[in-house]
Amino acid sequence: MEQTSIKLSKYSVGTGDRFAHQARPQLQACIQALEAGIEVVPVWNKSNREHTIIGSEPLSVRQSADAAVKVLGWKRPYFCDADHITSQTVSRFLNACDFYTIDVADYIGLAVSAGDMDDFVKRRSGLLGRIQLEGTSESFEITPDNLRRTAQKYLTAVKKAGEVYRAIVNAKGKGKFIPEISMDETDTAQSPVELLIILAAIADEGVPVQTIAPKLSGRFNKGVDYVGNVAQFEREFALDVAAIAYATAHFGLPENLKLSVHSGSDKFSIYPAIHATMKRFDAGVHLKTAGTTWLEELLGLAESGGEGLKLAKEIYAEAFAHREELCAPYAAVIDINTAMLPSPGKVEGWTSEQYTSALRHVPGAVGYNSSLRQLLHVGFKVAAKMGNRYLDLLEANEDVIARNVLENLYDRHIAPVFLGRSEAPHSASEVVASMSKQ
Repeated sequence: MEQTSIKLSKYSVGTGDRFAHQARPQLQACIQALEAGIEVVPVWNKSNREHTIIGSEPLSVRQSADAAVKVLGWKRPYFCDADHITSQTVSRFLNACDFYTIDVADYIGLAVSAGDMDDFVKRRSGLLGRIQLEGTSESFEITPDNLRRTAQKYLTAVKKAGEVYRAIVNAKGKGKFIPEISMDETDTAQSPVELLIILAAIADEGVPVQTIAPKLSGRFNKGVDYVGNVAQFEREFALDVAAIAYATAHFGLPENLKLSVHSGSDKFSIYPAIHATMKRFDAGVHLKTAGTTWLEELLGLAESGGEGLKLAKEIYAEAFAHREELCAPYAAVIDINTAMLPSPGKVEGWTSEQYTSALRHVPGAVGYNSSLRQLLHVGFKVAAKMGNRYLDLLEANEDVIARNVLENLYDRHIAPVFLGRSEAPHSASEVVASMSKQ
């Protein structure tokens, strides 16, 4: 398969920014990684759902990223991601984005025509038999039955991905963007064998996919730690990486194809496993950190006290009052124990330290409340409705918010995943102070 002209680097991080105000500290985290000896390319991502809720347009993401790159003098690649787009939503992203996460989860399990099925099975008969994945001690038997069964479940989804990919090509031209295919927002994790067969179908469809986001085992709830068996995750993650290596060697897919870990923010317990697997296979990874930036904004407001703390309390009260409405679109990726949610009246009496201790994700900390954190994670709609009142406070408290954003992205995500360590070589306060002068 012809390689794309634009090539995603080995390591990349998806940096969500609901309100397009934190691109500079996010980029600064990538600069610190580069100073530590590793290139981690920033990819600013925002979904159609988030744009719709906030009332923004994809161009705002591009403008924010471009401005940060100019101010901080970033000379490496960077991208803007049309996150979780479909054939119905892709058009609004065509002018602003150069990275497209094609979401086909809704098409998994839909009927496949007999002709398409027979063509695929005939074309991929060479997969039948036992396959040894290099770098592992495990081998898998692909039978006519599981080849057909996997195709029956995923072939229509892959064909939909091809349809969306070609629509983007028609608008932007070949090689002018990074294609990713996402199948993570579904109920059942894909096995390494299923992933291998899916990748064969993607190659047949002619999509030069550079990252793939399968559904991984365990729970990837928004903004909180991984829930599941870490040892099992590491085994399956390694097999998925090995399956990708097999696919690039045998199916003609781009050589830089890598796994994309969606809802990857705050999955602290699996970061050592991800890092170890990357080193073991000399593989890349794309880590999507989604909406934790918005939570760092809230933390910064609460930490600043005064009007910032007052607004943070008001946001919680509104989120609590509308929790069913806010949680409904994210039901598959949150686990909130309503009994653990403090009443707005109680929160109203909190100090700045009490609020930040409840919200800041420090596993094992006495005050930390994962249910409150998840509710506020999906509660950005409340802040969006406040308009300039919220945005003005972001700007008024820029330094303290930027410090929280930088520390969160670099210390707690980039350093453990890409560098294999947790400590940062810089003082975030000193870095933010230097940024504010630029």
